[in-house]
Amino acid sequence: MKPSVFYRIAAVLLLLWTIGHTLGFRQSDPKWGVDALIASMQSIRFDTQGFSRSYWDFFVGFGLFVSVFLFFTAVLTWQLGGLNRDTLRLMPVLTWTLATCFIGLTVLSWMYFFTLAVVFSAVISLCLITAAWLAGKHDRGQA
Repeated sequence: MKPSVFYRIAAVLLLLWTIGHTLGFRQSDPKWGVDALIASMQSIRFDTQGFSRSYWDFFVGFGLFVSVFLFFTAVLTWQLGGLNRDTLRLMPVLTWTLATCFIGLTVLSWMYFFTLAVVFSAVISLCLITAAWLAGKHDRGQA
């Protein structure tokens, strides 16, 4: 099996996660009982380093940061899927660091988020680990 298959699967999952995260992270269910908290986060403003901000501004800003990095990772992973094994073999720091980062995201998702985030990060991690392993693997016919 080729590493490119696993990189491309991971890229599609990352794009789906990017879309879902971007559309969903500002949503809340009235059953959670957090409407007053959100209203407070949106209405209380303070000055910081010459800007008037609220905690809601920080929440939205950091959420969009995550979306931008998820999108970048989707593009990077898609590009890795277009490289041949010999090229990927020259980039073990990149391929294994990417896999390791997603292992970390899986742990953080398990600790702080919910099932869908855990599943997405775990499947992406498995794809990236498999792709990195396959990329570094020598075929029997090679020296």
